[in-house]
Amino acid sequence: MSSAAPQSGPDPLRWKALVVLAIAQFMVVLDASIVNVALPSIQRDLDFSDASLQWVVNAYTLMFGGFLLLGGRAADLFGRRRVFIAGLGLFSVASLVGGFATSSEWLIIARGVQGLGAAIVSPAALSIVTTTFTEGAERNKALGIWGALAGAGGAVGVLLGGMLTEWAGWEWVLFVNVPIGLLAAVLAPRFVRESRGHEETSMDIAGAALVTSGLVVLVYALVDAEKAGWTSFQTLGLIGLSIVLLIAFVIVEQRLVKHPVMPLRIFRNRNVASADAVALLVGASLFSMFFFISLYLQQVLGYSALKAGLSYLPLALTIIVSAGAASQLVTRVGPKPILVLGLSLTAIGLLLFTQVSAGGSFLGDVLIPSLVVAAGLGFSFVPLTITAVAGVSHQEAGLASGLINTSQQVGGALGLAILSSISNSRFSDVLGAGPPTAGAVRNALTEGFQLAFAVGAGFALVGVLLALLVVPRVRSEDMPQEVAVGA
Repeated sequence: MSSAAPQSGPDPLRWKALVVLAIAQFMVVLDASIVNVALPSIQRDLDFSDASLQWVVNAYTLMFGGFLLLGGRAADLFGRRRVFIAGLGLFSVASLVGGFATSSEWLIIARGVQGLGAAIVSPAALSIVTTTFTEGAERNKALGIWGALAGAGGAVGVLLGGMLTEWAGWEWVLFVNVPIGLLAAVLAPRFVRESRGHEETSMDIAGAALVTSGLVVLVYALVDAEKAGWTSFQTLGLIGLSIVLLIAFVIVEQRLVKHPVMPLRIFRNRNVASADAVALLVGASLFSMFFFISLYLQQVLGYSALKAGLSYLPLALTIIVSAGAASQLVTRVGPKPILVLGLSLTAIGLLLFTQVSAGGSFLGDVLIPSLVVAAGLGFSFVPLTITAVAGVSHQEAGLASGLINTSQQVGGALGLAILSSISNSRFSDVLGAGPPTAGAVRNALTEGFQLAFAVGAGFALVGVLLALLVVPRVRSEDMPQEVAVGA
């Protein structure tokens, strides 16, 4: 394959290519955070119920997590630049269609297709970065720029989401992706060199479809359990179906495909298995926290979308600063102590969030807990990523990196489903049969959020225990420098 032939000397357009790739990753990260501030407006306009609102987030994260590894395989098989451009096109079209949504079902389907597009774009872009830049200082610098711009996407997303929702309407949190995606797609053929993987592989579409459908069914069972009843035929039947689909996925991966999308042998590596388990819990805490903070600020404190977006900035900036500090500290003391510190701070911050009140304020109820949680998340991300790829073979490094991202996305979807069900159930119990006055609704919402934050803190505390008891210490010689810089 001529496109995969090794190149003589470094690519002279590599830094311009990095700009194109970083723009695409910026868009993917932006979309994960930009919708949070718009959730109350979306709920009002499209008549989402409190239980179904989480699907605006979960449709994206489940498709992203479920097809992330398959997206990386497609990039290696069909050409990284070609797949990258195709993913950008799919993401942009889904964003455009989602912006015109007139029903909740329409928007949820569009968000799912967006997630599929992101699952194609993100691994292809990262593969291009690692193959375009020479291993060592130059690649470290490129990955550092990549990581910084990706982090900026999260920070800009919360502010931009508030501005667009306030001044133009929630639809524009989706429309904004279209020019960004099309710009990257137009520039890619000019600056990005085509490349493929060295080994011929095959696409494990069955495996990706089984694991994603199993998770979707499980999340739906959890979301609808409050209305249908936790012991109802529907809930138990859907959970049973989910288990069957996930068992079928394991059988397919172990016995029926030559190149499985998730080779289960990699979990024999203790670093990989323990880091992915902790990542599930981190995702469950993180996604849920952003979801409930957005609702608390706007539905209880009465903030506008713009003011809510501005309220997120201290949190987003603290994550960036603490992640940068963590990347320095792990080289001195190793990943495990920093991971334990990060998870502990996350649990403390979520416990502080359990004190939010119906008559609260941003300074007293939101700012301090959010800064503590943000520091914890920043200290957790870097050592988790490093631990997840430490000691794995060069051939499996990409798989290990994809798995840690998949674990966070899946954990976020499952955690949000569980905590939303708990919060909505508490809301219904507190509101009872009395008159739904504005004050009573705010009080019931707050008590639901308090309980959700408490369970989220429990997830983080379980993560602390796993980090202390199961996660091994990583030797400095097993720490890949590129991941440490780019995480």
